[in-house]
Amino acid sequence: MDSLNTKLYLQNCYMLKENERLRKAAVLLNQENQALLSELKHRLARSPSPAAAAPGVANDSKNAAAAAGRHAGPPPVQDKSASKSK
Repeated sequence: MDSLNTKLYLQNCYMLKENERLRKAAVLLNQENQALLSELKHRLARSPSPAAAAPGVANDSKNAAAAAGRHAGPPPVQDKSASKSK
């Protein structure tokens, strides 16, 4: 029984060390990710939008969304009583 306890204790110590090593690595990765995200936000804030850079050329996803919106259903019905009150 004593040897089993010793074996489990050593495994526990190993796991604690490995946990600490992984925690430190996670902290470093998080710091790196935060720095990269900050840099990306800075670059996006600095650069002009693609639509402003090329006004005649639209994004394909925007074209698809616009086309889907045009053919989504019948046009909205206007309330004729609202126009008579003007």
